[in-house]
Amino acid sequence: MDHSLIMKILHSGKVTLHGQFLHGSNYTFLARVENNEGCFEAVYKPARGEQPLWDFPANSLGKREAAAYEVSQYLGWDLVPPTVYRMKSLPLGSGSLQLFFRHNPQLHYFSLSQSERPKLLQVCIFDCLINNADRKGGHVLKDDDGHLWCIDQGLCFHEEYKLRTVIWDFAGQSIPPELLIGIKRLEIDLANGSVIADNLHQLLSPAEIKALRLRCLHLITDPRLPVYDQSRRMVPYPPL
Repeated sequence: MDHSLIMKILHSGKVTLHGQFLHGSNYTFLARVENNEGCFEAVYKPARGEQPLWDFPANSLGKREAAAYEVSQYLGWDLVPPTVYRMKSLPLGSGSLQLFFRHNPQLHYFSLSQSERPKLLQVCIFDCLINNADRKGGHVLKDDDGHLWCIDQGLCFHEEYKLRTVIWDFAGQSIPPELLIGIKRLEIDLANGSVIADNLHQLLSPAEIKALRLRCLHLITDPRLPVYDQSRRMVPYPPL
């Protein structure tokens, strides 16, 4: 299905609940989203189903999911499935809706072959940009066509450094110049105002957007991936 049509249906299609994902701390549902042009399955995370956290604002995780998609889409990296944050016409109130893709849940980060692991470089850079505090192994999945997708980006974009990930394959390595181009463009557009800045302002606080821009600047100035720091918790629990 055409990407623009998928986004249109996510934004305004009729949503019907079909089931609940039972593993996870927050309420998550499988839903059918449809209009007269098409239909598909989506993952629905209502804000009212989020468990309170001490370090992230209440009812904000779904917006962070959508913000992660906006950044991935802006960079052209195609890491996050189409995701929106909807305020109206949802069964359990405001929340995120993300295109559900068919996959084998047993095929995740820890089961990737050596030939597949180079594809994770963009994921690592992406997680540094969005300050991902919860990149578990099961948050990197393959669809039936073999494309790698990143899911569950609710714990991202905090102002403070929160990076926690199981993917340390590229620690200390340089960021390729071709990937830095998009990061430089993102920093400029965040500083000067643009469509991406406007979109993120609907989802994140001004301080969080400023912190995102500063992370861009850091990677531009020192284009290397971080190394593992044993003085702080750098891996999420559980790891899968």
